[in-house]
This record gives sequence, C-alpha cells and structure tokens, in this order.
Amino acid sequence: MADLSTTFTGIRFENPFLLASAPPTESESNIVRAYEAGWGGVVTKTIGLHPVDNVRGPKTKFLRMDDGGSRLSMTKRPGSTVVASWNWELISDKPLDWWIGRLSAIKKAWPNRVLVASIMAGSGNDKELRNWQVLTEAVQDAGVDAIELNFSCPHMDRVDMGANVGKDPVLCSVSTQAVKEVARVPVWVKLTPATADIVEEARASFLGGADAISSSNTFPALPPIDPVTLDFEVNVDGLVSSGGLGGPAILAQSLAKMAQLTQAFPDHEFSGLGGISSFDQALSYFLLGCGTVQVATAAMLDHAIGPNVIAGLKAGMTALLERNADRGWRSLADFRGLRRGSVVAHSQIGRPGAADYHGGYDDEAEGYARELTKAQG
Repeated sequence: MADLSTTFTGIRFENPFLLASAPPTESESNIVRAYEAGWGGVVTKTIGLHPVDNVRGPKTKFLRMDDGGSRLSMTKRPGSTVVASWNWELISDKPLDWWIGRLSAIKKAWPNRVLVASIMAGSGNDKELRNWQVLTEAVQDAGVDAIELNFSCPHMDRVDMGANVGKDPVLCSVSTQAVKEVARVPVWVKLTPATADIVEEARASFLGGADAISSSNTFPALPPIDPVTLDFEVNVDGLVSSGGLGGPAILAQSLAKMAQLTQAFPDHEFSGLGGISSFDQALSYFLLGCGTVQVATAAMLDHAIGPNVIAGLKAGMTALLERNADRGWRSLADFRGLRRGSVVAHSQIGRPGAADYHGGYDDEAEGYARELTKAQG
C-alpha cells in the first residue's frame, strides 16, 4: 500500500507537500484551512523584528499569456493562461508578539501537522545576529517544528537582508551559525537563486550548521511595460522596483539550481520549490533528490491555500507508487534521487561522431590529457 508519509530533517510528515512561505500563510485561518485541506506542512510568511512598511497598491500580480497568442500582460482577461506570479510584498508586517500566540494555538490544535516558521533579520553586526537568535528562541518556544531562514527575498527595502545575505557565503554561514547556537529544532536555509554559484552559499550554510536547504525562491524581475500607456503595469507614481517572479515560468531554472545542489551535497537534505502546480513538477524535484517540496503560486490561485492542488499532489504520488509497486516502491524513499546522476556536463552528452569528439577542442591535446599506456606508466 502506498505510504505518503516521510521523514525530513528528523520530522515526520504525513505527506511531503508543504504550503510555502507567501502572503496567504500570514493568516492563522489560512494555515488552519491548509491543514484541513491536507497539506503535510505549512511555512509561515516571514517573521521579523524590524518595522515593515509595504508599498501602496497591489502587492502580487499574475503574468498571463494569450492562449495561442504572444501577448504577455498582467491584465486579467479571458482566453489567457497564468505563466508566472510577480510580487514585491515585504515580509510580514505583523509584530513578533502577534505571531507567537497564533503559532502556539495552531500547534496545539494541529499537533501532528508540521509548522515551520520563516524568519528574517539583518546582517553585518552583533545586534542583527542577536535578532536572529531572538526570533529563533521565540518561535521555537511557541512550538514550531522547524525554522526556515529567509536568505532569499529579492526585494527587501534594506540592503542587509534577504537575498543580499543569500549572495554572500560569509553572511550565510555566520547568520546560520548564530541561529544554530540557540536552536532546538531543525534549521532550514532558503537561498536565493540570483547568485553566481548557489553551491557556494549552500556550502557556507551547511558549514554554519544548516539541516536543510530550500530552493528556489523567486527570481528578481520587473513587470512588463504597457505598450499604450508606456508605464510599467505595476507602479507607484510611475516608479517601480524589482520584485520576485515565481510560478510555472521558473520551473526549469529552479530545477537546474536544485540539480547543482543535490549533486554537490548528495548526503544532505533539500526542500524543492519553484513552479510546482501538480505532481508532475513535484516529481521532478523528488527525482533530483528532494525530501519535501513547497508550493506557493498554484495554491494562491486555488482559494489561497490550494485545496485542489494538494488533492492532486497526493493523488499523483499515490498513483505513482501503485504503478511501481512491482518494483518495490512503497514510499518516497524508494525513488528519491533516481535521476540526480542524469545531469552531467555538456561535454558528456553523446555525439554522432563520438570517437572524434574532444569536448569542443580541435584535438585531444588541447583540452584532454591522453591516457597513459602501460609502457608509459
């Protein structure tokens, strides 16, 4: 019989599907609705200590493409399909005290569902490192099962936060270490994909003590410009700033980031996100080696918390396990990482004239050392 349960960073999940940190998970009622719908876990909207003042107007929009056409616009219209989400909302504007009572109440009501607190502080000085610890101690005392460090928000109004931490291996390591000094629950680090080599930031985070890496958060992006008004489709007084692009459009890029991570650290744990709306996409992350996956955009488009999405995810995984029962597949552990080794350097992909191929060089001597013969050896 198919078993959807899994253990990730020492925590038992009823299923490996989580509602990701996003605007809907700032609401206590939405978190409860997510559990009622069947999600194995929820990651809260990011909690901080600094003052948060969001921009005027819409915070989240959806990029749509005309069916059978080429128009890309955030204008909601018939005959179009959502290809991405875009948001420039900051972290939660609710104070820590507001969160603590609600986190505690949720865990008391739902002790067997996983609750992960996303937190964020600044970097570069002892005060901010202490802020990371204050947040950690508060949310774990409230009963959360794990903590996710937000090193990945691409549009913070402070330069010492979010993705600016996630682009700096030293800040990743030092901030993670500060949290681990006081943490009694597993610590996940959510990294930005907007970096030259995400493996370096992951390595630094693991050295700091991270129990898992979550990837990918949204990619930095601007809204389209309206060809009639010549204004950005989202703006405040004509001005715009980079926000985060998520949803189906980032699936392929996020998978590439995850492949880098799971190949570099095959013995570590990873939570995959970016572009998941059905089990087909979730499966890609599992086959690369992820132990859990997280969903945001698809859930927001489905009654905010994705009741139909989670039903489809669970049904899809059940069907996969049942189809492969003759191979001995009973749970995620039986197929996790199955395609991790299939991602190789371009030069390792087969060529029609394999005998004469030398990795793009004119001859073997330019880029490849010849094998030693027995006589030479």
